[in-house]
Amino acid sequence: KALKIRLQRHGASHRPFYRMVVTEASARRDGRFVEVLGTYEPQAKRAEDELKLKLDRIDYWNSVGAKATDTAASLIRKVRRQAAEVSA
Repeated sequence: KALKIRLQRHGASHRPFYRMVVTEASARRDGRFVEVLGTYEPQAKRAEDELKLKLDRIDYWNSVGAKATDTAASLIRKVRRQAAEVSA
């Protein structure tokens, strides 16, 4: 079973809200998933509410072979950059 880390779209029309999930590659976009890894709300009122990810769980799923989609990978990189800036 190939595992993917990808976004599921939720929310209303013109007001998207995404969950980052681990799912089997064959599952529908908004269908069955294994675990929720975080949320992404592009139109969040406050910047800190926009992107919330569990990096420890993402690292775990990567270690057991889950591959992130291009969009999910770019959001994960963004969170890691923000974390590095805060700790520096």
